Amino acid sequence: MMNFALIGNQNCGKTTLFNQLTGSNQHVGNFPGVTVDSKEGIMIGHEDCTIIDLPGIYSLSPYTNEEIVTRDYLMNQQVDCIINIVDATNIERNLYLTLQLIELQIPMVLAINMMDEMKANGGTIKINDFSKRIGVECIPISAFKNQGISDLINAAIQTARERRKPLRLDFCSGAVHRCIHGISTMIEDHALALHMAPRFAATKLIEGDSILEKQLKLTENEIDLIEHSVTEMERECDLDREAAIADMRYQFIERVCKDNVVRAHESREYIRSVKIDTILTGKYLALPSFALIMALVFYLSFGPLGSFLSDEFALLIEKIIAFISELLLDYGLNTVVFSLVVDGIFAGISSVLSFMPVILVLFFFLSILEDSGYMARVAFIMDKPLRKLGLSGKSFVPMLIGFGCSVPAIMSTRTLSSNRDRIMTILLTPFMSCTAKVPIYAVFTLAFFPKHAAQVMILLYATGILVGIFVAFLLKSTVYKGDPIPFVMEMPNYRLPSAKSVVLLMWEKAKDFLTKAFTVIFLASIVIWFLQSFDLKLNLVADSADSILALLGHGLSFIFAPLGFSDWRAATALITGFTAKEAVISTLAVLMHTTIAQLPAALNILFTPISAYSFLLFTLLYSPCVAAIAAAKREMGIKNTLVMIFFQCSIAWVVAFLFYHLASFIILWL
Repeated sequence: MMNFALIGNQNCGKTTLFNQLTGSNQHVGNFPGVTVDSKEGIMIGHEDCTIIDLPGIYSLSPYTNEEIVTRDYLMNQQVDCIINIVDATNIERNLYLTLQLIELQIPMVLAINMMDEMKANGGTIKINDFSKRIGVECIPISAFKNQGISDLINAAIQTARERRKPLRLDFCSGAVHRCIHGISTMIEDHALALHMAPRFAATKLIEGDSILEKQLKLTENEIDLIEHSVTEMERECDLDREAAIADMRYQFIERVCKDNVVRAHESREYIRSVKIDTILTGKYLALPSFALIMALVFYLSFGPLGSFLSDEFALLIEKIIAFISELLLDYGLNTVVFSLVVDGIFAGISSVLSFMPVILVLFFFLSILEDSGYMARVAFIMDKPLRKLGLSGKSFVPMLIGFGCSVPAIMSTRTLSSNRDRIMTILLTPFMSCTAKVPIYAVFTLAFFPKHAAQVMILLYATGILVGIFVAFLLKSTVYKGDPIPFVMEMPNYRLPSAKSVVLLMWEKAKDFLTKAFTVIFLASIVIWFLQSFDLKLNLVADSADSILALLGHGLSFIFAPLGFSDWRAATALITGFTAKEAVISTLAVLMHTTIAQLPAALNILFTPISAYSFLLFTLLYSPCVAAIAAAKREMGIKNTLVMIFFQCSIAWVVAFLFYHLASFIILWL
C-alpha cells in the first residue's frame, strides 16, 4: 500500500484535485480553510494507493493547528510521495511552501493547477525548464476541468515506486549559506536519528522552531553554537532570522519565475471581481449589503419558499405514517408495540424530517454564496468590527459555519493560530443558531406568531449574534484580555457557483440530517416513549403524567418556572435537546400524543406567546448538542468545555428570564 500526501496552500484547488483523484465527494468551497482535518481516499484505478488530503497551509512552521497537522503527518507517518499542488496564477507565493517540502527530501511531484486560466489570460510556464530548475517533476493540470489528472497519477506512482527524491537545491549564498551549512553539519547525526533531512532541520532551527529543537535533543553547547551562527547571519544580512530565510527563498523563486514564467495579464475574472467589490466590500455599502443578502436568504428559507416545501413534505410524511398505521392495525399488532412504533418512533422521526426542506433551501443559498467567493469577502468585511470584540476576521468563518452546524464550526477553529482566539471563538460559536434548531423555531412561530414567522426567525438569529457580541466584550474585558492575531486570508475571484458543489453540499446536509434522524432521534424517541409509557415499577401507565419521564420532568421544572414554562413536558424536551436540538420537537410531539401537523395547536396548552418566545430564547442560547460538546472537548479540553456548558446555560437562563419578566411587565402596564 502506498500513501500519497496531497499538500498545498489554501484555496489552490486541493480538495477539487482530491475529488478527481479519488472520486470522493468532499465539499469544495471558494474560500480558504475548507479542509480542517486530513481526509483519506483510494486513488481511482489503483486500489493500493491512498491519497491523504491534508489541511491547506502556507509553510511548515508550526504556527497554526493545520500547519502542525500537516507537518506531524509528514514527519511521523509513512509518505511514499508528496503531491504538491500549486496555483499557476499565484505561482510565486505557492512555491514558498514547495521549497520547504523539497528540503524534506521525500519523493515528490508538483501539480501546477489552473493552467487553463493562466493560458486563457495570455500566460504560460515553460514546464520542462521550470522542472529542471526546481528539481521536481512538474505536471500541468486543471483540477476543475479534470485535465492532466491521468498524467499526474502516472507521474506520482512512478516517483513513489522509484523513491525518486527531489534534487538537492543549494540556492542560498553568503551569510545565509554559511549559517545553513554550518548548522546542517553540526546537527546531522541528530536529524538522521529522527529520519529527517539535515538541511530541513537546519532551516527550521534558524527560523526559531522550538518544537523541533526539543525533538532533536540538542545539547546546551550545540544550542549556543547555533544561536551564535544565527546572530552572525542576522548581523551580516541586516535581517532577523526568519526574514533572512524568507528572503533567500523568495530570491530563488523570483529568479526561477523570471526565466520560466510568462506572466498573464489581468484576467476577466479579476477585473469583474474588482468591480463587484466596489459595491459589496465598499466602505459604506459592505455591511448593509451583507445584512440585506443574509436577510433575503433567511426570508426565502423560512418564509414563502421554505415553508411551502416543508408543509407539503409534512403532509406527505403524515400520509405515509397513516398508511403504515392502518396496515399495522389490520395486522393486529400488539397495542404496546404499536404505540412504540407509531407514538414513539414515527412521531419522533417525522417531526424532524418534515423540516428537511427548510434546511436544504437554506444551504442551497449559503453554498451559492460560498462557491461564488462572497464568503471570503464577508470574513474580510467583518475583520474590523470583530477586532473591537477582541477577535480577527478569521474567526468569522467558524461563526458563519456555526449557522449550519456547531460541530464543523468548532473544528474549523483549528485554522486560528492563537489559542486565545481559538477558545474565544469556540465559546461564541454556539450562539450562532444552527439549523438543528430550525424545527423548534418553525413549530413555535407557526403556533404563536403565524403572521410574522420570517420576522421572528430573523429576530432570533439576530438575538444570538447580539448575545455573542455581548459575551465577546465580556470575555475580552475579563478572562481573555489581549490583542487578536493578524488577519491574512486568500481573496478568490468571484466565480459562478458549481452546480455539482452546490448539490454535494445540500446532499451532505441532507445525509447528516437523515443520519441524525435515524440514529440519535430514533434512539431518543424510543427512550422517551419508554420513559413516558411506564412508571418506576415498569407498569404501563394510562396517563403519561404518572410516568418515569413525568417524575424526572417535575424534578427539574422548578428551574424553568421563572422563565414562564413550568410544565414538566417543556423541561423534559429541553433536557432531551442535549442529545440533539431536533429532539426538542420530537419529544414534545411524543409527550403531547400528537402529530407534527397538530403540534402547533397543542402547544397552546403549555405556553402563552410570551412564555413561548422565552422558550425559544432559551433553546437559542443554551448549550449545544452532545456532538458539539464532544468536538469542543477535543479542541480545548474537558475543563474549558465544562465551563462552556455552564456559561451558555447560565446566559440562556438569564436572557430568557429578563425577557419574560420585562415583556410581562410591559403588557401588564399597557
